[in-house]
Formats: sequence, C-alpha cells, structure tokens
Amino acid sequence: MTPVIDVLAADDEKPALDELAFLLRADDRIGEVLTASSGAEALRLLTERPVAAAFLDIHMPGLSGLELASALRGLASPPAVVFVTADDAHAVDAFELQALDYLLKPVRTERLRRAVDRITESDRPSESDEVLPVTVGSAVRFVRRRDVRWVRAEGDYTRLHTDGAAGHLVRIPISELETRWSDAGFVRIHRSFLVQAASVTEVRLSGAEPTVWVDATALPVSRRLLPAVREALVGRAGS
Repeated sequence: MTPVIDVLAADDEKPALDELAFLLRADDRIGEVLTASSGAEALRLLTERPVAAAFLDIHMPGLSGLELASALRGLASPPAVVFVTADDAHAVDAFELQALDYLLKPVRTERLRRAVDRITESDRPSESDEVLPVTVGSAVRFVRRRDVRWVRAEGDYTRLHTDGAAGHLVRIPISELETRWSDAGFVRIHRSFLVQAASVTEVRLSGAEPTVWVDATALPVSRRLLPAVREALVGRAGS
C-alpha cells in the first residue's frame, strides 16, 4: 500500500500557491499540504513540522527557493526538494542542491504526479551516484549516471544513452565524462564512445571492425584503444 505523505508548498504568488496546493491535495498519496507565502515562512514551518517533501518556487522575496533548499539540508530530517518555477535557467543550481525534481510552470497534473512518484518510491540517488540535468522540450529531467549505458560525443556535447532510443544531450565533453566516470565502470572504447562495462552484452575485438555490443547496439572500438578495451572488458571478466 502506498504511504500517504505530508508536504509543503511555498510560493509568494497566491494564485500559483493555491493552484499547486489544489493539485497536490487531489493526489490521494498526499496527506496534509502546508503552505507558505515566503521562504522565511517555509523555513519556520519546516523547522517545526517535518514533511516528506517541499515544493518550492525559486523567485521569492527575501529567502529564495534556492537559498531555502540549501538551508533545509541542515535539518535533522531534510525533506525532498522539488522546485516549481517559471524559470528554466536554474536547473544546474537545482542539481547541485540535490533536488529531486524540477517542474516548470504552468504545472501539468501528470508531471506533478511523476514528481510525487519519485518521492513515494524513496528512490533518491545515493551520495556516490552522479546526476545530470538535461532539457527535454520545456521540462528538465535528471539522469542518473548509473542509468547511462553508453555515451556518444557530439562536438562539445555528449549524448547519454539510457534505455531510451534518442538519448539525452548534455554540454559536457566526452573527455571530461571519461575522467569523472572511470571509477564508476565506464570505459573509453573510441574517441567518440564511452561505455558502461556492466552494460556490455557481447565483445568482438578480432577482425577488421572491432566492436562491443550493448544489447542490439554495436559500438566501434578504436584500434589504438584495443589493448585497454580488451583488458577492461575481457581481462576483467576472466579474472
């Protein structure tokens, strides 16, 4: 049975706050909805009354939503933070504060339900798992490193491939991801490709076109990197 959770909603614009509170109360997984019209009021309420999640507007007078989220991390039992804003320019800031989600106004009911899904499933990324914010249409999605199966370089960008076909484009060079993710099991197999070793389902390193496979996707292996790839994927499997 799905637990019922209490939450807080904070927004300095009353119509927006009333609408968000209404949508939250319409979800049968939500119990009490506390409301605050400023960051300072929200902080006071949350120090007195713990809740599972805080839905915060970013642009509030005095204590902003970002400043409030930072302050909440000092609580004994900090709530999950979901930003609800008309501004898509602070996704990276939200990511650095380990926000659980980032919703753009006007909030759609289905999108809000997915945010509540994340809260009730208690499936928040661990401290050791990196999360990258990616823009999908008018929304911002958070992609966990552990869900990335392979990466392809596209100029100054890279495309993160999870189980979806299209992948998610981020403005990070593949060389930087190689450095950051090498200890997490990612192997550089080509100047344009990085693969999660645990996702490799087949290895074909002999012949004219060395490749590794991630399910039905074939990825080329550079001849220059062939010895390192063989050691990383075949040598480790046989040890």
